[in-house]
Amino acid sequence: MKDNEGVRLQKVLAEAGIGSRRHCEELIGEGRVTVNGEKVFRFGERVDPQRDVIHVDGRRVETRAEMRYYAINKPRGVVSTMSDERGRKSLADFVEVPERLFHVGRLDTDTEGLILLTNDGELSHRLTHPSWGVPKTYLAEIHGPIPRDLGRRLRAGLTLDDGPAKADQFRVFDQVGKRVLVEITLHEGRKHIVRRLLKAAGFPVQQLARIQFGPIKLGSLRPGTMRALTVTEVGELYKAVDL
Repeated sequence: MKDNEGVRLQKVLAEAGIGSRRHCEELIGEGRVTVNGEKVFRFGERVDPQRDVIHVDGRRVETRAEMRYYAINKPRGVVSTMSDERGRKSLADFVEVPERLFHVGRLDTDTEGLILLTNDGELSHRLTHPSWGVPKTYLAEIHGPIPRDLGRRLRAGLTLDDGPAKADQFRVFDQVGKRVLVEITLHEGRKHIVRRLLKAAGFPVQQLARIQFGPIKLGSLRPGTMRALTVTEVGELYKAVDL
């Protein structure tokens, strides 16, 4: 790229939400910024926000202005699509932005919780492809008492009708009488996998919610509401799938 083409790097970083131009210049001067894999120290460096890949402290910074990234808390009874030919409530009923967005994976109609929405096709593909094994964490209500070895059994794996499945992590989150909330993390996304795995272990799920997708947490996001992901969160998603 010629010196008089493109946009100054510090301006691109500032407009992407990294900080003020002064702060971005400091990051460049400290060698914490790379463009297409090469460290940049020159404040006057010009880049193409649509084509160049920029990282700050090892995390990619999305500089394409048209890209959108959101988290939504899907309520129970809502289908995980942007429309439904049967007239059921869908994610589109809760989206209040004009851009066309795609859901990253799905949740069962009876399962609530975190779904990511974006128009970034490559990121969406990687987040849902088994090759990258992005972990997802759920809170499941089951009926106790539960044996001490349940976590060990789930981590060791059980055989389902479509092959073996196992949990990456498992812990008891809360317990009141026979009502037990357990937290379970898996890196695969087969249909009804959490419900089927716990049922195979002898503990059918009463209620289920996804509380984390890769590095993104549901937090205090209320059912039926959405929020834009932060610059840091988007960078963490890219890092999770080697982009």
